[in-house]
Amino acid sequence: MNEIALKNNMMTSLEIAEVTGKQHKNVMQSIRNMEESWAKVTGLKFQLSEYSDVTGRTLPCYLLNKTECLYIATKFNDEARAKLVLRWEQLEKERITQGAVRHLLVTDSDIMNEAERIVTNTLVNSNRNADGCFTASDIAKTIGIDVQDLNSFLVDRGIQKWRRGQFRLTENYEGRHLTEDRLFIYYSKEGKQKKQTYLVWTQKGADFINSLL
Repeated sequence: MNEIALKNNMMTSLEIAEVTGKQHKNVMQSIRNMEESWAKVTGLKFQLSEYSDVTGRTLPCYLLNKTECLYIATKFNDEARAKLVLRWEQLEKERITQGAVRHLLVTDSDIMNEAERIVTNTLVNSNRNADGCFTASDIAKTIGIDVQDLNSFLVDRGIQKWRRGQFRLTENYEGRHLTEDRLFIYYSKEGKQKKQTYLVWTQKGADFINSLL
């Protein structure tokens, strides 16, 4: 009952009794006593519902929205009104939180789209300095030689060396703005995201290579 009431932004008379420390029959009587005046002003009566007690009996209760609750609370003492106001604040926070969670990721398609957006943003932000750079294959194709021959030439000239599974500049050529690191993201067969960088050549680096040939 309370979950349904929360979903519909309502509170049951049972919960009003629990929050305020009053007997449910007395809360029901207060609601009945005030219903006539409410109906005269709004043209609406309070929503009557029912619940099953511990013995299995079906008994009446009311479902009230926030405005209706606070109207009924005008007949309560200060402490009871304060408790009811705080309970409504809690209900509203819970509803906002649940709505936000449902909005985040609803379907598998939503999850995949969100993952793709995150990966794309990561690549764009990480590869800003590598935009417009060239791979060794790009440069080799422009020159008209095989990329393996180009890499071997750069190794023989002491410009780069094989390190940690890829070609990297030697110490003498680091810091000259000849290269940048480009990030790429891939997934293992277990579905785990992995990141790796590889060396790309700037325009200055490509010009430098051309000047050596």
